[in-house]
Amino acid sequence: MSVGKLSLVEFRERFDEEPGYLDYARIAPMGRTALEEQTALSSGLEHARFGSLAALLSQHDRMKDAVARLGGFRPDQVVFQPSTSQGLMHTMFGVTGGVALAPTEFPSLTFAATRAAASLGVLAPLWLETENGRVTPGNLRDQLTSSAVAVAVSLVDYRTGYLVDLDGIRQVIGDRLLIVDAAQAFGVVDAPFEVADVVASGGQKWARAGIGTGFLAISDRARDHLTPVWSGYPGAEDGFYDAVTDPLPGAAAFQISHADPIAAGRFAAALEEIAEVGIPTLNAEIARNVSRIIDLADEFAIPVTSPRAEGERAGIVVLEPLPEQLTVLAASLHNHGITATVRDTAVRLSAHATVDEETFAMLRAALVSFSTTI
Repeated sequence: MSVGKLSLVEFRERFDEEPGYLDYARIAPMGRTALEEQTALSSGLEHARFGSLAALLSQHDRMKDAVARLGGFRPDQVVFQPSTSQGLMHTMFGVTGGVALAPTEFPSLTFAATRAAASLGVLAPLWLETENGRVTPGNLRDQLTSSAVAVAVSLVDYRTGYLVDLDGIRQVIGDRLLIVDAAQAFGVVDAPFEVADVVASGGQKWARAGIGTGFLAISDRARDHLTPVWSGYPGAEDGFYDAVTDPLPGAAAFQISHADPIAAGRFAAALEEIAEVGIPTLNAEIARNVSRIIDLADEFAIPVTSPRAEGERAGIVVLEPLPEQLTVLAASLHNHGITATVRDTAVRLSAHATVDEETFAMLRAALVSFSTTI
């Protein structure tokens, strides 16, 4: 990965979200780089100039190169997916044996495992107990059985903001497959993806590439284990016009149709931009912004239930006031223009590297209003 070609200041100048946005863990606003790439590719499709189709059809390979560069994969181990959910569906429908995962994982994982089990009867979900929603090497070790052939986990838990210890989990699970939902981390967390067998992520959150973008990365070992149940003709060997041929040997087998070239192009552009500024730079700025949010919550005595230690967190801060105060907090944030996620008993704030001073001022004003109301 090249680092330093683009400064953090230059990166920030390419994004135009309005102040008050603290919901990057749900959907992150796209920047000019991705939008301009989308416009250019759409224009090529609109005018259909001679030779323009070649540029469109090359975007899948470009995206695979960009994902491989950031994640440490080979390009042939990567295939485009329109979402994390579809990548995980491909994965779970291909597993034979027990898959250990927490029932508190984002539904992309739990639904994929449950649907695969019900449809094919060859996957068996093994539901884990967690430590306050956190999957750790310790609690995982105590629950693994010989029937588990794989472990599935979110790199960053969407409920708690907890950053899992991938290295520790790999050491505990041995030669079982390690399946990782990286939707809340890819592009901003410098994780050891090389220890995972399957990595799935979308581009609409921290990569800032918009809805309809994502990838599935599969190790050689995983490809030998997984059956490409959802494998269309673009994922098949030559000769598919005359017969139904066998799936390709690499990650390419896990595709139903051709990748959307415009989505692949803007995803590639967003990832190339991240590579230019460098994940460590973005991660450090996000850590500073998260610390500032935690400090503000502490100042106004609002309980923070997400991790405080930098080694256990990414870009998510979870506030959990008393139950009778949740509505007041949500209303104060809304009335001061703060975009956040309110779910169950908590408020989730999530900060990217582009959060500006006006946003922090708006958040402070909202918390002042909350503290004077309760």
